[in-house]
Amino acid sequence: MLKHNLMVNISKVLNQDQLSALSLQPRNNCMPFTPTLVYAEATPNPEVMKFVANRMIIEPMKQVEYLNAEETSGAPLAQELFKGGYVKSLFFSNNFVSITRSQTVDWSQIVSAVREFLQDYFTKGLPVIEVYPEKVDAVEAEAKAIQPDSPEEAITQILEEYIRPAVEQDGGAITFRSFENGIVTVALQGSCSGCPSSKVTLKSGIENLLKRMVPGVEEVVAEEL
Repeated sequence: MLKHNLMVNISKVLNQDQLSALSLQPRNNCMPFTPTLVYAEATPNPEVMKFVANRMIIEPMKQVEYLNAEETSGAPLAQELFKGGYVKSLFFSNNFVSITRSQTVDWSQIVSAVREFLQDYFTKGLPVIEVYPEKVDAVEAEAKAIQPDSPEEAITQILEEYIRPAVEQDGGAITFRSFENGIVTVALQGSCSGCPSSKVTLKSGIENLLKRMVPGVEEVVAEEL
């Protein structure tokens, strides 16, 4: 359970239904008790806070984004977080979850309580994602279908080696979508989605890098969600 003083502090900004969503309910399919530390980290996007655990919280190399509560079937933690009323969207990857806040609260009001909630949740071994969305498997299938020694493979390798680590450090993700008529299309998720600086990074950083390293690349654009 969250510490009493944190619940008192957060009760000043959340109603009773929202507070109940921050209480942990036992499940039959819990994992073994695993002491887990969680810290909160600001991102370049002021709307997004990154919560990092000292262990993996989902399957390695998978990335899952939930843009609303209706998409959270099979994701118990996402369901609990959306119940709080302070979440606009969620992005899970490896050992962190990036939370985009709603406009009803400021991070300064809730960040400590959310961190404590997540730390307690992970420590108790409660399930994070039980069923991965079909779109996650579809992205993985598309990646496997890329032909060896093709421009698409070169682009993907550059994104994975040079771009993805930095983007994940900021609580986001970048995924290759297509390369047609000189235009590379990528998907931006997590803190990158809607970030004021993402367009600058896309053009001055990623686009310039791909132009130098992959013949035929003329432009990089973000996929419209």
